[in-house]
Amino acid sequence: RLLAAGAELVVHDPDAAALGRAQAAGAIMAGTAGVLAGAGVVVLCGPSPHAPRAASLLSAGTSVVSVADDLDDVRELLGLDVLARRVDATLLVGAAMAPGLSGLLARSLATQVHQVDELHVATHGTAGPACARQHHDSLGRTALGWHDGRWIEPPGGSGRDLVWFPEPIGAHDCYRAAVADPLLLHRAFPGVQRITARVSATRRDRLTARLPMLTPPHPAGDLGAVRVEARGAGPEGERVTVIGPDGGAGGCRRRGRRAAPGGGRSPSRGALAGRRCRHPSGPAAPCHPPRGDGAGVHRRRQSYPLVTSAGASLA
Repeated sequence: RLLAAGAELVVHDPDAAALGRAQAAGAIMAGTAGVLAGAGVVVLCGPSPHAPRAASLLSAGTSVVSVADDLDDVRELLGLDVLARRVDATLLVGAAMAPGLSGLLARSLATQVHQVDELHVATHGTAGPACARQHHDSLGRTALGWHDGRWIEPPGGSGRDLVWFPEPIGAHDCYRAAVADPLLLHRAFPGVQRITARVSATRRDRLTARLPMLTPPHPAGDLGAVRVEARGAGPEGERVTVIGPDGGAGGCRRRGRRAAPGGGRSPSRGALAGRRCRHPSGPAAPCHPPRGDGAGVHRRRQSYPLVTSAGASLA
């Protein structure tokens, strides 16, 4: 679309095959990354770290878009805000699937809840070798979360949660990981009390997360998905959970009983178990609540918000 609009597109990639495909599409090949410093906007879509390259480009007055999701790298990118303002350039951080699309879904869901208290993000799948290595490393490092007004740093691979993704992906156990969603979502939603981010993982993923990758990652990505859940209060104090890109035909919306005095939560139990919801990503599918039968248990409705195909960026 950029080429069709008459824009000059310059591509630098260490992969010669990728450069050949870009040139066939009409892009200009850059032999070195330094050539990009003269561009108006540069999109950094390779593996982390992005911060050093972004600092160099910003110093030259070039605006930067980064798809990084590495927690430490995103922290450094956010630290370049002063530099970007000084040179009057734009720095866009978190422009991939998660963080990125996850933030757009969170913003959409927030408009459907009178007061948002919690945001929870879960992702499944990797888009290629670099993304798979990042997924592996994130499970072995310290995660980040926002809990009742303070940052918490639980170990990666902890906090198992069964998450239902769109078919054919289905249900997967997801765990806390060193991903950047909580850091960026807190900046966008400073009033939210709890923010978590999890990635799907197998038992082997968790056991080997603190070791080098034992097997090489697949050369191409597979199906992936993102799921965002917003919890909060309705206009009359009732507890509300919204999942999915659209609270109308495309999302799940759950209302519980009015919040108890003092802010306590007392949602209704299992009132929607077995109900079927229709989503834009596929046919009608059951909304499955997780395990738990206590009288005060918040039984979430699970939905099917989005599926991406192989090759889409999940980084």
